Amino acid sequence: MSETVTIRARAAAPVARVHQALTSADELGTWLAEHAAVDLPHQYEFWGRHTPEGDAPHQKLQHVDDTTVRFTWHVGGEDTTVEFTLAAEDDGTTVVSVSQSHFPGWEAAVSEQGVLGVLYTFWTLALANLVEHLEGRELTPKCDFTAAELRASVEIAASREAVYRSLVDSAEYAKWFGAKIDIEPWVGGRVAMGGLDLNPAPAKVVDLVEGERMGIDWGDDIVSTWELAEAGGRTRLTFVQSGFGTGEQAYGAWLGWLSGVAELRRYHELADWRPIWLQPEVPGLPEGMLTGD
Repeated sequence: MSETVTIRARAAAPVARVHQALTSADELGTWLAEHAAVDLPHQYEFWGRHTPEGDAPHQKLQHVDDTTVRFTWHVGGEDTTVEFTLAAEDDGTTVVSVSQSHFPGWEAAVSEQGVLGVLYTFWTLALANLVEHLEGRELTPKCDFTAAELRASVEIAASREAVYRSLVDSAEYAKWFGAKIDIEPWVGGRVAMGGLDLNPAPAKVVDLVEGERMGIDWGDDIVSTWELAEAGGRTRLTFVQSGFGTGEQAYGAWLGWLSGVAELRRYHELADWRPIWLQPEVPGLPEGMLTGD
């Protein structure tokens, strides 16, 4: 049975500015998609290599006003409904919510059972980049749904030691990532999203050089690696996801990692950092997995 997933993020911009970023084709082409076409109140489309099934536009605008954009999106063989809503906060920030129907549930999403499950982390990365765009920060690399290799690099304004610690210390990782995790930082150690008590089949550390890199085997032939290097007083984080036994890229996990990297950069670079994320509504999400508001 399909349900609706809702994700919420906080942006340091007024509602009118966020609405502009949501409804300008030029701005959509910056933070969301490779291509976009907007002609309100008739047309709202996006497509290209950064969009699931993005060979052509498959959206149809249903409603738009000062705080809402709603459209149908034919994806995964379904006519899904997507809605953005904007709500002002007292401190001049805006809470941006995006919901999408036909979500197949948490278990189907994490096991990469079709494109509809991928849309949860697709919108998570999209919102992360929307916030970066609105706040004048460098965007996190988008997922290329046409690429044979999933590889990306970012630079973080922090020392290599600080970035390494935030990637291997369970408590610090959970702080910026927003989800409970247990990490045993040694070769043969276990890595469990949600914690070992919620994850009966943890991943395994297959490579580790202290202060430099880690490789994790998540099972199902999926291996993720990250590596740190000095970069002119900053730290370059390069990450790769590989090994697809089914012949299908695990885009959902890749998108989730990319959206996490966006928050990792903010965590290290903003003196007054606080998570951009508010509590989502994710059907089937195990209780106790998330650590945020």
